[in-house]
Parts: sequence; C-alpha cells; structure tokens
Amino acid sequence: MIPLAIPNISGNEAAYLLECIQTNFVSSIGPFVTRLQQLTTEATAAESCVAVSSGTAGLHTALMAVGVGPGDLVLLPSFTFIASANAVSHCNATPWFVDIAKDSWCMNPDELAMLLRKETQRDGETLVHITNGQRVAAIMPVYTLGTPADMDPIIQVAKEFNLPIIADAAAALGARYKGRNLSELADLSVFSFNGNKTVTAGGGGAIVGNNLALLGKAHHLTTTARVGDGYEHDAIGYNYRMTNLQAAVGCAQIERLDSFVAIKKRIRARYDEAFKMIPGIQLFPQPIWAESACWFSGLVLEDPSLPSAKELCAELFRREIGSRAFWKPMHLQLPYLDAKRSSLTITESIWDKIVTLPCSTGLTDEEQERVIKTLESILT
Repeated sequence: MIPLAIPNISGNEAAYLLECIQTNFVSSIGPFVTRLQQLTTEATAAESCVAVSSGTAGLHTALMAVGVGPGDLVLLPSFTFIASANAVSHCNATPWFVDIAKDSWCMNPDELAMLLRKETQRDGETLVHITNGQRVAAIMPVYTLGTPADMDPIIQVAKEFNLPIIADAAAALGARYKGRNLSELADLSVFSFNGNKTVTAGGGGAIVGNNLALLGKAHHLTTTARVGDGYEHDAIGYNYRMTNLQAAVGCAQIERLDSFVAIKKRIRARYDEAFKMIPGIQLFPQPIWAESACWFSGLVLEDPSLPSAKELCAELFRREIGSRAFWKPMHLQLPYLDAKRSSLTITESIWDKIVTLPCSTGLTDEEQERVIKTLESILT
C-alpha cells in the first residue's frame, strides 16, 4: 500500500528521544520544548512562540487571548476541518461561516466584507449582529492545505471593523504570502504538529505572533493560569502544554522543514503536470499571492461522468494506493447545521469532488509514477 501521508522519521528523532529518557525530561518541562519554540519562532520570523498540546488547543487559546467569549460570533470558512469550528465552540462562542474563493479555497475577502457591512452595526464600541445583538469578536481565516488566504484585503476588513485575526495555519508551516512571513499577517497564528503534518511532533501545535502581550496571555492560559511558584491561579486555565518527548520529535522534524516543503512542492508539481490535460479534471489552486507549503496534493473531479470522489478512493484502495475524499463542510455537520452563514456557493460546489493523493515526504518517484499511471488508467 502506498500511504496517503505518513511522517518522515529519518533524522535525529531517535537520538533526541533517547536524550529525553536519559535525562529524565519526558513531561511538559524540558529543553526540547524551549528549543522547539525557538526554532518555530525562527521559521516564522515571529517575536515568540507558545508550544501547545494540539493545534485545536492552540486555536482555542488564541481565541481566548484576544477576548473571544460566550455568545460571541467568529467568522471563519465552512470549508475546513472541524477543529477550526470546534475551537470557537470551546470558547462558548458561535461560528459564522463565510464562503471561500475558488482561486484559493480560502476565505473570500469580498464575502467577508459584504457580510460585515450588511449584517452588523455598532452598539457603542461593540460590533454586533443586527438580528440578535451577538458581539462579533474575531476573524479566523484558514490557510487551506498550507496555502495562505489573500490576507491583505482581509487585514483591511479587520481594521475597518476593529476585529482581531486568528489564523488557522495548521498545515502552513513553511508557507509565505507575497514574500512575507505568516507571523506578520494575523494577531496570532496557529500551527499543528499532528502526525500527518509536514512537520510532526506526533501531536502538539504552536501559537506564534508579534504581540508579546497576547503571547504572554496565551502562555498563561495554557499553563493552568498559575501565578508564581505556588499553587495560586488567577483564572480558569488549561493544561495545554506540550511534552518534552513531543518537542524532541518536533525539533528533529523542523530541522528539515525547508527540505520537507521542497519535496511537497515537487510532488504537487508532478501531479499537476500529469493531470493538467485530463478532461474533466481540475488541479488544486495555486494563487499568485501565495507560496504554498503544499501540505496535500490531489485533483478535483469536475466532470460528472467521472467516478465520484468516494468511488475513486475505493478503487485506489483496491489497487493499494491510499487516498482520501475531502472534509465535509462545517455547515453540513450536525453540530453546526443552524450556524449563521453566507451563501457558501463555492464551498458546496467543490467539497465532494476533491481527492487527495499520496504525498508523504518519503514518497519515491517510482511510487508517485504508479499513482499517476493508475489514475490515468481509471480516468481516461
């Protein structure tokens, strides 16, 4: 079986894990946690970084750090993995879903602006929804599959309405926007080190940014809101700390970030070249403003005469090739059926036509060629 996406554990992971065991630093305090935060700060050109236990924990913490609370609204795409919406719900806030742009699969800035101008108003200093008075608290663009959203117009909208931006950059470590580092684009940005990410720690995540006050608040919340050396706590905090064992793996991984992202880009380019002339097939978007981290690669089955995404995945599995249909949008998920939303025309037109293909950084040329030839035999 050619797997869809598995970690590339071929660097210093074993040596660093052994060091954890030999020094007895295995829990949530240790030198590798500090080092991973430093390496992530450097990789993103941020002022600082807070390592956390998961990307979801990072999003939850970042939202709380900018003041999202019970009853608030947070604008984000429906076209995302459910962790994005769940992080909002963990704050006892409510997602407000915005459609994506077809050329990026990320939040559509025009749709965002239209919603805010049409459906909100000022109640003193507070921005509220016209129909029910809910406070609008934040904007959360998602950098889909490692591709940054078109952030300049989103930043302008955020300034117009005085809203903070929390970027779900879960899969975007190594990406850039118009030559700029991701840390410049949002109040706080959150990465994931889950097992199938380009850089993994087996789990965990990181919050980065340039506002040290916000990052300090985030760190405080993730360490049980403990004050001083005693057992004093000044808020309801969380144990969202990353372990030294996880960070050891993460350090070994992030040491090879540049080479991993380069491999991901080569895999994407080879698939694109192979599939661009197949009738009824669309490629994954490559917007001109983004230098994508190309977390996943694949194709879009536009022609209804072709197999469905689920049918194609089943046939590829039968031929021992891993693949996966795409995320079901949030507004179609049971917990969010009643959430506020824009028209979501692009989201609904594309989500069930997407198939992701093998793209591990350890994928060999021979394996990718077998994937390509197999798909050509099925689709042509």
